[in-house]
Parts: sequence; C-alpha cells; structure tokens
Amino acid sequence: MQETVVMDEQMMKRALTRIAHEIIERNKGVENCVLIGIKTRGIHLAERLKERIEAIESVTVPVGELDITMYRDDLEKKHGTGEPVVHNKELSLQVTDKKVIVVDDVLYTGRTVRAAMDAIMDNGRPTQIQLAVLIDRGHRELPIRADFVGKNIPTSSEEKIRVELKETDKNEQVTIYK
Repeated sequence: MQETVVMDEQMMKRALTRIAHEIIERNKGVENCVLIGIKTRGIHLAERLKERIEAIESVTVPVGELDITMYRDDLEKKHGTGEPVVHNKELSLQVTDKKVIVVDDVLYTGRTVRAAMDAIMDNGRPTQIQLAVLIDRGHRELPIRADFVGKNIPTSSEEKIRVELKETDKNEQVTIYK
C-alpha cells in the first residue's frame, strides 16, 4: 500500500484558520451562525473552527454534533442486515432561523452532506446551510459543492483519503493511499 502525506499538522492548522476567516467574511461576522460537525471527525474540526473564530472575532459560535447514520441512503450496503447504532437524532442546538455551517473532514460523493441536510431540516428551518470541508476529493454523485475548502485533492476512485486527528487517531495528518 503506497501512502503519501498530502497535509501535515501545520498545513491543517493554516487551512482551518483560512476557513475561519472565510466563514467570517462570507457571513459578515458570525451573528446567527452555528457550526454543526458531522460525526466523527467533523465535530472535532467544528470545535477547532469555533476556537479560531473566537480568537479572531471574540465571539463564541455554538457548535453541535450530528449523527447522520439513520439518514444515509446506503445503510443496507454499509451495515449489512443488522441495524445501525444511532446515538442521537436530535441536534443539541437550535437551527431555526440560523445560518448553519456543516463541517466534515472529506467531501466525496456528496451523500453524507445530503444526509446531513435532511437531518438538519428535520430539526428546524435554517435561513441558510453552508458547507466547510477540510478535503474535497471530487467524484460527486450529487450536485453538492463546498462553500469552504481546506484543500482540493483530485483522486482516482481507487485511491482513499485518510484524515487523522489527535482527538481520534493520536496523529495529525491527511494521507492518500491505494
């Protein structure tokens, strides 16, 4: 298995700082904004964005965690015949009349984001939904585009992207492998 590091810890920090600035600029501040991290790594990235936004604007942005398991359209394929374990379908924060910024590690087919939008809409009616991702690797199956991207990494469908975060993997890097 050939593995190449495409983002190290410093590159990841810079990308998240840039995304935080872009979020502030696009929304003319962060009033009425909430960050929603898609479980598992998206929540950690959302927390990091919250910290950066707070350092820049001196304003705390609410952060929520989203488990999209029950909203996936590939449950059968992904989990076989057994029922998936769902931790919580409810969001821990209010999304009605808010600008929701969905945060995830990798944007690939767009199916995870579609599931996240369904889950958010089941929990309220935001004024807007935006998408922030650390990595956009292409190969969309749905017409979904990220508003904020840390790095575009064109891949073949045989290649995989692995995002490692200290909170979940004890390491801090993005690798591409076959």
